[in-house]
Amino acid sequence: MDFVTLGKTGITVNKNGFGALPIQRITKEEAARLLRKSYDKGIRFFDTARFYTDSEEKIGYALKDVRENIYIASKTMTTKAEEFWNQLHTSLKELQTDYLDLYQFHNPSFCPKPGDGTGLYEAMLEAREMGLIRHIGITNHRIAVAREAIESGLYETLQFPFSYLSTEKELELVKLCKEHDMGFIAMKALSGGLITKSAAAYAYLAQFDNVLPIWGVQKEEELDEFLSYIDAPPSLDKELMAIIDNDRKELGGDFCRGCGYCLPCPKSIDIPTCARMSLLIRRAPLSVYLNSEHQDKMARIKECINCNHCKNHCPYGLDTPSLLTANLKDYETFIH
Repeated sequence: MDFVTLGKTGITVNKNGFGALPIQRITKEEAARLLRKSYDKGIRFFDTARFYTDSEEKIGYALKDVRENIYIASKTMTTKAEEFWNQLHTSLKELQTDYLDLYQFHNPSFCPKPGDGTGLYEAMLEAREMGLIRHIGITNHRIAVAREAIESGLYETLQFPFSYLSTEKELELVKLCKEHDMGFIAMKALSGGLITKSAAAYAYLAQFDNVLPIWGVQKEEELDEFLSYIDAPPSLDKELMAIIDNDRKELGGDFCRGCGYCLPCPKSIDIPTCARMSLLIRRAPLSVYLNSEHQDKMARIKECINCNHCKNHCPYGLDTPSLLTANLKDYETFIH
């Protein structure tokens, strides 16, 4: 069994965190069954957010009786100190707990600090002094903000996209966190679904003793894969390295990570899906993406008004409108 300690927090768990964003999409009872099974089989770290609609409620419903045996991380997207308290108390109520093990600023466009005029970091400190939270973290998709947060010494954890498709810049963040005794929580460890071999994803991340992957789980068969790695973790052998090398060749470079921060689109284009369609149709059964539903989604790209909202909000600096156009052209060629 592989364990990880999240830096100075002292939180030590096996290298399988439960990413609770996807359970928004299933019923309360279905979510409760997955959450309970994950707990019964050894998962102890559960990551959610106020922004994830009813995700917190489902965790509270499923795991309230084992609260003292697990670690719960949540997040706030607020930019106002007064809203901070409303969101924190709502999270505590929905989760049916009186404290959070980790509370994180959710992808802020800047690094909150004491004295910056927002009062946000001061609110975090007060919440910790009151015992409402135990540790302070930050999540982001922007390398500059993440680096600033690490070097500030103000945060105990960083949550950032990290997988074997990441660049040297992301890898540098992992190393920097280790130097600062800061926990690194890896989101998008399957790169938004582009990585299809979970054993390769797990084995790659297992190399880093300060990294905790949180796997977004929606289906029982997905959960079962990761649960199997608790007692029999895959090793980075030649077979898995070959898969990683092939994926890097096929997927390397500028591609949409599917983070969704480009949304909402004024023309209701499903950008995280459509901007990756060329990759998706080559990495999944064709029936999944060639149906009428996805054809309608792709056709909507033609309604793009080039407002550049998506481009201006992409944390990876992608030219999203051009990416959408290229994906549509490829898709149309593919289906004809």
